[in-house]
Amino acid sequence: MNEVIRERISKLRMLMAEKGMDTYIIPSADNHQSEYVGEHFKARAFMTGFTGSAGTAVVTMDKAGLWTDGRYFIQAELQLEGTGIELFRIGNPGVPTVLEFLEEEMPKDGKLGFDGRLIALQEGEDYINRLSYKNVSIEYSYDLVDMIWEDRPDLSLEPVFILDEKYSGESRASKLRRVRNIMREAGANRHVLTTLDEIAWLLNIRGNDVMYSPLVLCYAVVEMDKICLFIEECKLSSEVKAALIRDGVEIRPYNDIYEYVKGFKADDAVMIDPERVNYALYKNIPTHAKKIEQQNPIILLKAMKNPVELANIEKAHIKDGVAFTKFMYWLKTNLGKTKITEISAAEKLDEFRKQQEGYLGQSFAPIIGFKENAAIIHYSATPESDKEFEEGHFVLMDTGGNYLEGSTDITRTVALGEVSQEFKRHFTMVARGMINLSRAKFLYGCKGYNLDILAREPFWSSNLDFKHGTGHGVGYLLNIHEGPAGFRWYNMPGRNETHTLEEGMVITVEPGLYITGSHGIRLENELIVRKGVVNENGQFMYFDTITFAPIDLDAIAEEDLNRDEKLFLNSYHKLVYDKLAAHLTDEEREWLKKYTREI
Repeated sequence: MNEVIRERISKLRMLMAEKGMDTYIIPSADNHQSEYVGEHFKARAFMTGFTGSAGTAVVTMDKAGLWTDGRYFIQAELQLEGTGIELFRIGNPGVPTVLEFLEEEMPKDGKLGFDGRLIALQEGEDYINRLSYKNVSIEYSYDLVDMIWEDRPDLSLEPVFILDEKYSGESRASKLRRVRNIMREAGANRHVLTTLDEIAWLLNIRGNDVMYSPLVLCYAVVEMDKICLFIEECKLSSEVKAALIRDGVEIRPYNDIYEYVKGFKADDAVMIDPERVNYALYKNIPTHAKKIEQQNPIILLKAMKNPVELANIEKAHIKDGVAFTKFMYWLKTNLGKTKITEISAAEKLDEFRKQQEGYLGQSFAPIIGFKENAAIIHYSATPESDKEFEEGHFVLMDTGGNYLEGSTDITRTVALGEVSQEFKRHFTMVARGMINLSRAKFLYGCKGYNLDILAREPFWSSNLDFKHGTGHGVGYLLNIHEGPAGFRWYNMPGRNETHTLEEGMVITVEPGLYITGSHGIRLENELIVRKGVVNENGQFMYFDTITFAPIDLDAIAEEDLNRDEKLFLNSYHKLVYDKLAAHLTDEEREWLKKYTREI
């Protein structure tokens, strides 16, 4: 494979030379700046061999680099070995950013190339601004990877379905009214939408064009009297099409948006999110049209779930908790009796999820790592790496499901047999971090970085840390990672996670500890942001835990927990038992009673 990658990079350089480019950038995104992309858009993986979800490749005539974050350092190091591509570990001391690298490597009067559909406007503008002193020009018209990728998968044409109002909690007509009111306030009469989850939320549509995310490949332009949906019409049944047309939706071919925006008039005021609209599309909007650049208001609207969505999400978590608890019981009682591996465990867990009504599929690629594989933060098992489970070690399982009632994201680390006291102390440190943030009360106005210390304190006090965020927003049957709020101790540009924690947001808390070559531990629950007491000091807020599955008491060092942490864990386990017991067999119920006992 390494020679294949070297050959692809060589072909890319030949094409760059033909087009007069000194450097070419290959991001992870699709035309819609999605985090997870369909097979057609996996250009960076094709060119580098690195298959993680986040990363940017930069190729010059004599250098090639791959930038990725701490979740993927170990994976990227393994997959890039022998390719000639250098790994740049984002955030590590002395590691340049992509922009800093370009400043160093781009020649004066040079040409920087990228497929303008894959780069957000803001990112493209950053390149121009930072490299202007070198008089660097931008060439965004060529998809050079497409010229190399001979058997590239076609664009997905999966059918669209309507998400009924009993799940969405609000009609598309109501959502459109709210968006148009915001447009009026901003002085806009057109709003260009390219991000798949925002269009899906607005129109109450879902599909299957992106693996793990039930989204639909499309663009949209919201106007005051209609909304133009740019989509391949063969994806729409007559019933779906009729429902959309009733609410003023005009159906147009997928790629026609690039010509459509060229027709904007001088008196048009176009609302654009520079971090979401792609560079090529923006460049097609006439310069005479007024541009109103601001964050897409749908980001916040969809993040603050309505009461129907929140009630449904809890139902989804009960189903998911039943599936996971059945799996955990099966795992604990079958270890040593039958061969269980990372891959077969993922398949078994998915079997239990499939037994739940309304299950649509996994919400992201399962991360199931045994022993040292668990120390790879976003590990993905392959037939070559697939480890068989045995007693005396941890298995880390970060998985989730899509249900009509919502999406789930749960991580549990499970002790297989008796584990060492060191393992238990590490596990309890992670549990303490999750508990301490979950039980927080805070004043309205706090952001995730104000509270992140609550999860990290047990680690930092022992001079330890974990190289990922502590939590992320979760979409309602959309993207499993959703802005604009999250938990992280520092502001990471481009992550869109620094918004005030608002009532109705759903957010994860997932601290971890990773000992390279030995073991990894992560625990994750989802939380709803709720309003608490309001008094002369202000509006107090709190979190309501909605993930229901046992925290493995076989791995807990009770002596490391303080009184409040024990009370929280006992209260949580009582909630788990009360929510799940009725859905289990007698044997499973007795087992759950043991694993949710008070400590």
